[in-house]
Amino acid sequence: MRILIVGAGQVGYFLSDRLSREGHEVTLVDRSAEKIQHAQDRLNVLGITGNGASAEVLEQAGITTTDIFIAVTDLDEVNILACLMAREYQVKTRVARTKSIEYTGNRAKLTKEKLGIDLLINPEDAVAEELVQIADSSGAFDVAEFAGGHVQFLGYRISKENPLCDLTLAELGELRGMYRFVIVAISRGEETIIPHGDDIIQAGDRIYLIAHQKDLPSIQYMLHSGSEEKRRNRRVFILGGGNIGKQIASNLEAQSEVKLIDKDEQRCLILAGELEKTLVIKAEGSDIETLKDEGLEGADVFIAVTEKDETNILTCLLARQQGVRRTLALVNQPELLGLASDLGIDACISPRLAAASTILRFVRRGEIISLATIEGSNSEVLEIEVKSDTGILDTPLKDLHFPRGAIIGAIVRGEDYEIPTGESRLAAGDRVVIFTLPGSLAKVERFFA
Repeated sequence: MRILIVGAGQVGYFLSDRLSREGHEVTLVDRSAEKIQHAQDRLNVLGITGNGASAEVLEQAGITTTDIFIAVTDLDEVNILACLMAREYQVKTRVARTKSIEYTGNRAKLTKEKLGIDLLINPEDAVAEELVQIADSSGAFDVAEFAGGHVQFLGYRISKENPLCDLTLAELGELRGMYRFVIVAISRGEETIIPHGDDIIQAGDRIYLIAHQKDLPSIQYMLHSGSEEKRRNRRVFILGGGNIGKQIASNLEAQSEVKLIDKDEQRCLILAGELEKTLVIKAEGSDIETLKDEGLEGADVFIAVTEKDETNILTCLLARQQGVRRTLALVNQPELLGLASDLGIDACISPRLAAASTILRFVRRGEIISLATIEGSNSEVLEIEVKSDTGILDTPLKDLHFPRGAIIGAIVRGEDYEIPTGESRLAAGDRVVIFTLPGSLAKVERFFA
């Protein structure tokens, strides 16, 4: 497919990298000649310097033969106008990133239908949803749901005290009678591997597993991380009263004791009027004494979502010193994501990746029902529906040449769920959850075609 992306910032660059790796013909447009040169030096894309909302520039970029148009600059107005231009050129699929509630809120006057845009994605909505999912999961730093929420993909960090530490995958396989899950990947340093039976789980590893939702309590119990998070009286502190903090508080306040901290008095008054059960506190995030007076010590979750990465990282570390069980941070800068994790923050969420994952999921809709992107490794988890006309039906998996660099983690058939073995067979209508390394995605799609 021919894909035209306007905006060479973090989201645009990420999408250009991912889609070009899959063999699509990608053209990237940005006002900054420096950003375009940087992208052309590192990616297999055609770069055009200019205004992405200009008809002349878009024609130079090949708008007349474009299949998918994606506008992800930092300016809502440019993205909307660029998509309107793409509509005039009859581009079939149009996607825009926006930040303004005027386009995406309940009282929006200009909806995506009125604008003729197929997908309007707000990064703040995407990142708030992801942080709520992680806050609701026990001990996991990464969470994604598949098969209507029945299948969960979870990431866990392995400490020296973890019962899985120093076990081989073969030894773990012997526990499947009690714990139904499969470890689909291990991240160790800069490397992400799909493990085999003789691979050993080591302290410091990040493991990714797939399991059925009903099996999560026993798995979390095994990992010694389960009982604290599902209590209805959890104490949750949120630092940052922007749209993200407000959305998180609104989602968590029904089942948790939520306290929202912001340094702006006027913003606190607005939040107190809009949130039903959340206690809003005017304070600096670094004012630990005030937060201790409000019950920070021993709290269940601390979530930092201010506009400054450094503030989010630092306050999470301070909260950890006060015995907070889990700390979650919003981190915009890619280079700080790994650092924050190394410092002991339980989960770091990137708005860039949250928005890009939503866009990728939309662009690839069809056989791919759902998708999650793994920060740092560029790996992905896919949910694919098996079609009736594929040539892989009713054949043992061991007899099929499944692509290297990918692994099937679950097969869902109606209400039934199966962790696959070599004897498993696929049937039309099955939903298959797959972990794949970056270089294997196109092969996986061809396998199920």
